[in-house]
Amino acid sequence: MTGQRRFRDFYANGREWLTVVESPYYPDFLDAASQLYQPVLERFLELVEAANTSAGLLRSIMDEPPSIRTQLLRVFHRYVSPDTSVEMLKRKSRVEEAIDGFGDRFRPFEQVRQIIRSRGVSDETLFALLSEYKDRGQKGYRLTEAFFAWVEARFQNRVKLRGAAGPGADILLNRLLPGYPLATPADFIITIPDDRPLVIGFARYDSDRGGAQEDDRIRGNNDSAGTILRYADERGLPLRVLFLNDGPGLLLGSMWRDYADLEERWGDRVRVVTLKMLNERVTYEWITGGGD
Repeated sequence: MTGQRRFRDFYANGREWLTVVESPYYPDFLDAASQLYQPVLERFLELVEAANTSAGLLRSIMDEPPSIRTQLLRVFHRYVSPDTSVEMLKRKSRVEEAIDGFGDRFRPFEQVRQIIRSRGVSDETLFALLSEYKDRGQKGYRLTEAFFAWVEARFQNRVKLRGAAGPGADILLNRLLPGYPLATPADFIITIPDDRPLVIGFARYDSDRGGAQEDDRIRGNNDSAGTILRYADERGLPLRVLFLNDGPGLLLGSMWRDYADLEERWGDRVRVVTLKMLNERVTYEWITGGGD
């Protein structure tokens, strides 16, 4: 990295290099949340009135259209079964497995019916909780959208991007790279016009981060970088790895230092950047392995 500032070198004035994606203030978002989620709660109450057991309620939710089913499951999770995640519940093929494994911990059905009747369908507290699901991941999508726009403006047709600029499926590296050993999900791939991959990219926005969660993130990123670069060495490929991370969470705990260590562990083949560092640190020469 001769002549190139490292990620570590930005830490002293790190706040200036972060892009903060704003969140709505409470209770300003409640009116919109009420319009969005009151019909969900009304349908949930109808299903409660028609059911006889908590397990039966779950089965009836699974017969609802996909457009509303996930929201109903989130209400079920809050009212009936906080021990089961929505991810666990939302596969129709596994609903009986969930009932067998956790049904004995479902809240008694008469209690569910009594409580939801007393709360009614204008429960602003529940609307606020459901809004947290709606916004989950949105800041990360805005990060990748900004990155895709930057690449297109900066390099025009000299490089190409694969991946989703916003919501969309991850790229599984074992499907992209012949003989790659793991189904590692990546957020984007930078290629040259003949579609040869040059940079494997991972994007994350951290509103907050700490403790074991922070350690797991860094460990996972280091493992991914190592696997990609060993694969590249074995195949004689010029692959590099880019971690696009942003948000105030980078300033919490040891996150910034840990990312700096990760970058330096792999030399110039790995870079960690925020959006505001892109112009300085992600050059055409770096992407193509031509040096800076």
